[in-house]
Amino acid sequence: MKTSNPVLARLGQAAERERATGYAPTGPYGQPGYPPQQYPGATGYPAAPPTVTPMSIDDVVVKTVMLLGILGASAAAAWVLVPDSLLGVAWIGAAVVGLVLGLIISFSRMANPALVVAYSVVEGVFVGMVSKAFNSLYDGIVLQAVVATFGVFFLMAMLYKARVIRATPKFVRGMVAAMVGLFAVMMINLVLSLFGVNTGLRDGSPLAIGFSLVCIVVASLSFVLSFAEVEEGVRMGLPQRYSWTAAFGILVSLVWLYIEILRLLSYFQGDD
Repeated sequence: MKTSNPVLARLGQAAERERATGYAPTGPYGQPGYPPQQYPGATGYPAAPPTVTPMSIDDVVVKTVMLLGILGASAAAAWVLVPDSLLGVAWIGAAVVGLVLGLIISFSRMANPALVVAYSVVEGVFVGMVSKAFNSLYDGIVLQAVVATFGVFFLMAMLYKARVIRATPKFVRGMVAAMVGLFAVMMINLVLSLFGVNTGLRDGSPLAIGFSLVCIVVASLSFVLSFAEVEEGVRMGLPQRYSWTAAFGILVSLVWLYIEILRLLSYFQGDD
């Protein structure tokens, strides 16, 4: 089955190769890919057919809950164990490592559960440090952000299930363009801020509020892409371990949405 999602298409190709593994002709010493007519000892068939369990929606749900649990435990540990004097270092370090791991997972052709779990741990440290910093300034803001984040997530899940919002090819292309554009803008803004340049995107001004609202809308709509990937992955019969990749996509959107909501709430409490 073809898909308009380039990431899922790449995963589908990798999964197809995995399913084909073991069905290629085998050589006299068990090497795959050697035709029987070229090697007299080749059988042309494996000793036993491979067994590939396809992933299901339940698999993705379980993996997502597991990753959220790991992230939450990591965030709580970082909040308690990391001293305030090292908060900034831990925050930046976790952000950089998480970005690198996220890019590796996103562009990898194979599902790697270990990398996904490692990403969840690192993002937990990042989320814990950011939350601790904001909560020290605005008491109770973290709980508000958590409730709002999961509220938005369940709302998008219901809208998707009711087919109010659908991941059409045009929608997918628009969302990919929007996310890439926002990522580029945020990276440029970060670099400029290191040199003391204030673009007004993160200072609590009306422009900053508008930018955060745009980020929240895009982050919320990105769940539609994740839900569509899960459905298509199940229909394509991707191996069960690809449910880790699908759960990773949902986790990324949840973290992004949470950080943007946290930031937006802080703008409205800045004068307290």
